[in-house]
Amino acid sequence: MKLLQRERANLERYLPGLDGLLAETSSAELERPGSPGIKMFRDAGGPALVIPTEYQGLGADPLSALRIQRALGSRSPSLAVATTMHHFSVSSLVLVAAGGGNEWLLVEAIASQRLLVASGFAEGRPDGRILAPTMTTTITDDGLRVSGVKRPCSLARSMDLLTASVIVPGTDGREDQLGVALIPSTDPGVSVTPFWSSFALAGAESDQVTVDNVLVPNDLVVLTGPVEGAQLDEIQTAGFVWFELLITGAYLGAATALVERAIAIDRVADSEKLRLVTGVEAAMAALENIARQVPAWQCDQRLLADALLVRYAVQDAIAEVVPRAVELLGGLNFMTSDEIGYLASAVNGLGFHPPARAKMAGPLMNYLTGSSLRIA
Repeated sequence: MKLLQRERANLERYLPGLDGLLAETSSAELERPGSPGIKMFRDAGGPALVIPTEYQGLGADPLSALRIQRALGSRSPSLAVATTMHHFSVSSLVLVAAGGGNEWLLVEAIASQRLLVASGFAEGRPDGRILAPTMTTTITDDGLRVSGVKRPCSLARSMDLLTASVIVPGTDGREDQLGVALIPSTDPGVSVTPFWSSFALAGAESDQVTVDNVLVPNDLVVLTGPVEGAQLDEIQTAGFVWFELLITGAYLGAATALVERAIAIDRVADSEKLRLVTGVEAAMAALENIARQVPAWQCDQRLLADALLVRYAVQDAIAEVVPRAVELLGGLNFMTSDEIGYLASAVNGLGFHPPARAKMAGPLMNYLTGSSLRIA
């Protein structure tokens, strides 16, 4: 059993040929702006990965999806991060569709037409209020008029749909509600401009998306729960569980790619190799424990709390393993290969995804003493 063999076997099972294509393409090509990786993913049927077969999807369960994201992260961190945003959005739509609404039509279209869905939620806001919508809305007879800016927004240049968090003003005495507006990228009010200037994860297409007075019909607005400050509802909870699971797996894959290189070197002692492998495999085992519980408990705050704790533990594992792997690879490998320095830099991105550990310290400790879980 080789390191990452199980993960790459899952990738081959659901998206045949993709792993081979990625392995044959240089890291420099996959990680640059305009990377071919996203098209490879789409052509392989990736947009349908976590969509159930009843909606014409591939029906990958959470455990398989986690393993696939780790495999992708080991080949192209940019692709793994970008596609996590798609799966995060789609998994929430699948849960809504299961409630009996017409959302199943959209989910089926995403699967059958291989549509890519970008996430326009509030990630990247300096105030850390990730449940606060970045878009403003106005109610009309025909639907919502939506305006705003999302930056960074992964898949910005390849997306077919943008899922934007909005506040839907209450009418007839009803309270305001959080919602998700589904905006076609072809709408003339949607534009994309450069934003991401870092070399790390440049292939994820994390640029600025501007939405200017776009009309979103009522049937493309999905209500998800109360406004920020109230308890998370089931859809929000499940969305966070999926996001934390898959984004952590993606970065663990990038870290494992370094370990894979280090253990292939004969001069490195077996004890050192085992130390590296123990770090990444223990982290994966913790993530797999979360993934196995998702089908039954994805809407439960207890699983979200566990997912966050595991995510922060994996961050620590990566922070310990990666520098050691780079050291064991040695200066000559570092100086003669851009990949090693690139991977060592890219893995730091996990700490920048919401919710940040420092922001969640208080809410998690309050939760562990009996309060409801809140996302900071």
